[in-house]
Amino acid sequence: MLKATAFFSRFKVEYKSRVVSIGGSNGIKKILLGGDNPVTLQTMWKDTIVDVKDNPGKLQEIIRQINTLKSLGCDIIRFAVPDMESAESLCLIASNTDVPLVADIHFDYRLALKCLEGPVSAIRINPGNIGSRERVEAVVNGCREKNVAIRIGVNTGSLPRDLAEQVEDEKITRSKALCEAALREVAVFDELDFKNVVVSMKASSVKETIEANTLFAEVSDIPLHIGVTEAGPLISGIVKSTLAFSALLEKGIGATIRVSLSSSPENEVIAGREILHECGKRKGGVTIISCPRCGRLGFDVHSFVDRWQNRLLSLNKDVTIAVMGCVVNGPGEGKHADLGITGGGDKVIIFKKGKIVQTIQAKDADTVFGNLLQEL
Repeated sequence: MLKATAFFSRFKVEYKSRVVSIGGSNGIKKILLGGDNPVTLQTMWKDTIVDVKDNPGKLQEIIRQINTLKSLGCDIIRFAVPDMESAESLCLIASNTDVPLVADIHFDYRLALKCLEGPVSAIRINPGNIGSRERVEAVVNGCREKNVAIRIGVNTGSLPRDLAEQVEDEKITRSKALCEAALREVAVFDELDFKNVVVSMKASSVKETIEANTLFAEVSDIPLHIGVTEAGPLISGIVKSTLAFSALLEKGIGATIRVSLSSSPENEVIAGREILHECGKRKGGVTIISCPRCGRLGFDVHSFVDRWQNRLLSLNKDVTIAVMGCVVNGPGEGKHADLGITGGGDKVIIFKKGKIVQTIQAKDADTVFGNLLQEL
C-alpha cells in the first residue's frame, strides 16, 4: 500500500489554490474558498423537499433545521434536486436563509437552469451525465450571468467508460482515473473561460481519496471539495474521513469538506467541525472534554452530554467545558476547563479551572450549569 507520506514528499511547499466565491448576493453570506481562506464545512440535506411550496409549516421547519446546522458551524448546505418540483422548492428555501445553498443536479440540465431562478449559491453537476456540450454550456452561461459557482463532482461510480475499462484492465489506478476524469471536465470549463469552479473527486476508499486529490493538486490550482463518499455509519465514517482529511489538509489540500455519514446532518457537521479543529483549520468555539465513564460512575456523563452538546457547540464562545463521571476525573483531569461538572451519589460538583465553586443536588444540575454557562 502506498503511504500518504510518500505522496506528500513530492510537495516542496504547501499547496495553495486560487480563490472561488460562493454566495454574497440577495442577503446570502459570501464565502471565499481556497487561497488563504479558512476551510469551510458543509453537509447535505437528507430528506426530500418536493412539497415545500404548498406547505408553509415544512418550509419553516427546514429553515429551523438550517439555522441549527448553521449554529453548529455549517457553512454550506447541499440539496438533491431530482425533479422540477424540488428545484422550485429549493429556490423558495434559498430565499429564506442567508446560508449558501448548493443544488445537486444529475442528468437533467434544465433543473440547474430552474434553480438559477432563485438565489442558489452554487450548482453541483457531473458533466459526464448531464449530456451534450451544449447543455453544459447552457449551465455555465446561466451561472456566469447570476455569478453562481459550479462544483464539478466526479466519483468512482460515474467514471467515463474508457477510464472505467482501463481501471478494470488494471492499466491505471482508480485514483488516476478520478483525476483524469476531473481534468477532462475542467478542460471544458477552461475553454468556456469559466473560472468560478470547485472540483471534487470522491471514492469510498481513504487511500484512493488521498491519491486522487493529491494528483489533481499537483497540476491544477482549482479549489478542492474533499470527502470520502459513502463512508458508512457514524463510527467507520468518521474514522475514514478523519484519516483522509488530516492527510490532505496537512498539505493545504482541501478548501471545503463534507463528512459523508449514514447519520444525521448534525452529526456530519459536528464531526467535520471537530476534524477541522484538531487539524488546526478552525479556531475558537466551544471545546467539550468528557470522560468515557466507567464502574466508578458518579455522574451520568452520557445523558448530560446528549442534552447539552448541540447547545454548547452553538455558543459563540472560545471556552472549554468538562463533563466528568466521577471526582477522580473531575476537577483534577478537567482542571484546565473554564467550566466543569461532575458528581457522586446525589451530589453534583461544579468547578472552574480546577476549583470547586458549588456543590448542589443532582436535580438542580442542569439549571445551575446553565446559569453559570451564561456568565462565562
